[in-house]
Amino acid sequence: MRAMSWHTQWVTIDKTRLRTASTGHGPPLLLLMGIGGNLDMWGPLAAQLPGRRLIAFDAPGTGRSSIGRLRRMTGLADLTAELLDALGLGTVDVLGYSFGGALAQQLAHRHPERVRRLVLGATMCGLGGVPARPDVYLHMAHPFRYHSGRYLRWVAPRIYGGRARRAGGAGSEAMMARLAHPPSMLGYVSQLAAISGWSSLPWLPSLTMPVLILAGDDDPIVPLINARILNWRIHDGRLHVVKGGGHLFLLDQPEDVIDVIETFLAQGAGVGSSGLASAAAIAR
Repeated sequence: MRAMSWHTQWVTIDKTRLRTASTGHGPPLLLLMGIGGNLDMWGPLAAQLPGRRLIAFDAPGTGRSSIGRLRRMTGLADLTAELLDALGLGTVDVLGYSFGGALAQQLAHRHPERVRRLVLGATMCGLGGVPARPDVYLHMAHPFRYHSGRYLRWVAPRIYGGRARRAGGAGSEAMMARLAHPPSMLGYVSQLAAISGWSSLPWLPSLTMPVLILAGDDDPIVPLINARILNWRIHDGRLHVVKGGGHLFLLDQPEDVIDVIETFLAQGAGVGSSGLASAAAIAR
């Protein structure tokens, strides 16, 4: 596991000041974080992805980025494409987690020339998917878990499942990283507003790039059936289910999926397969 050293850069796009960071060398992989999250939360996953240049940013109103103007998902996708321009990046691989997975889908739809391969983790198609239980949505409706460690430890087993449930709310590195740079209330609400009424279901079959769908079978926020819906609608999709994985499996147990991700991204990229999992580990 490599020691992480992020190079931070500030980019202003359409009056929105974005905190961006990159680390490593090799084929570029853009990381899109979940709702309210900041780029520091990628630490555990990023540490296990040597041989790639990783790019992440705090979405408007989260981490240290300003909120700028309110945007829908299409606007956030366009902002992301403009950020790639500003960073001198053309076509990249994209990994989106939860809300970031929805943004990744929108980016791949609106700007398919920018996305070589797409990894979707713990995410869904929006409207047309299977929602979480009402009590889970109640806890997700506000960002208090980003501001209070005590509340985070109490609520984590209830809304995240997986390792958070088994550990009884004990904080992982990624869980604690969220407390360092919580989103503003307006920033969090703006993300809720951006995804409200959004759906990728009608246009998922039009995606032309290969797509890897990762899902945990103990995810209260995004029930597993949503991954199966994505896999059903995406022509060149493949599904990998993480046994015992909760909503945070990409962040709190990346060792369970890293070989699958690397194998998928290496395909068609001229990247050596030494030490990678067999492609048979990725099942449609």
